[in-house]
Amino acid sequence: MIVRPAVIVHGLPDAHAALAPGLPVTLLSAPGAALSGGCLWWRALIAAARAEHEKTDAADILDCADSSGLALGALRGSVCRLVLWPEAPGWNAVAAIAERQGGFVLPAAPAALDLAHRNAIRRLHAWLRDSGPANA
Repeated sequence: MIVRPAVIVHGLPDAHAALAPGLPVTLLSAPGAALSGGCLWWRALIAAARAEHEKTDAADILDCADSSGLALGALRGSVCRLVLWPEAPGWNAVAAIAERQGGFVLPAAPAALDLAHRNAIRRLHAWLRDSGPANA
């Protein structure tokens, strides 16, 4: 399912930074970002970042926390790789819909480098290089 190292991005500058090395990466929203930014914001952020880094192998995952409604909205908006807490109502139904759309729902976010943390940018290249599937 996820074979690229995950990096938590909080906006377009973070997404550009995560994609700039040109290494495979999963752009992961901040925890619960669907509640504050929404799926349209996420979709626009990902599109803008990918437009500048077309050759970088990248996936993206939106964190919906415990909001099944926002997860369903994201699926309607063509965002089909999600984090949704397992205690969220209707988790299985949301996961089934995501799977039918070629995506998935994770019960928890994968291990990730959070670009909001101090010195994360300095650690980014090593994280992307050393956290891939061959090193998992």
